[in-house]
Parts: sequence; C-alpha cells; structure tokens
Amino acid sequence: MPIYEYECTECKHSFEVLVFAGDQINPQCPQCRSEHVKKMMSAAACRPHGIPAGSGGFPSPSCAPAVG
Repeated sequence: MPIYEYECTECKHSFEVLVFAGDQINPQCPQCRSEHVKKMMSAAACRPHGIPAGSGGFPSPSCAPAVG
C-alpha cells in the first residue's frame, strides 16, 4: 500500500494519502477541500542490506562489523 504525497495548488497545503489496492484516488485537500492538487515527488523508503526492518535504521549489535 503506497503513500502518495500531494500539494494543494489553491492553499499550498501538503498532505499524504494511503492508497489501498484497487482504490481510485481523486484526492481532495483536507484543509480547503479543493480538488486542485498535484502529486509530489517523495523519497523512497529503503533500508541497507543487514539492517533489520523496524530498527530505526540502526544496525543491531549482531549486524555490526567486526573490529580488529
């Protein structure tokens, strides 16, 4: 389920929309209710190899490189 980021062209409010499979999305600005919104480019979420999901991006001690 992707999260899309939008910006209202009327009031410049930025907001996100969670999209479920099969949804037809016609987002509306939650602040001014305008339908004049544009999809923004947002950063992709990813994690480096060896970093467990839900770790906040920090390796667990078992993933730390050996010193020596």
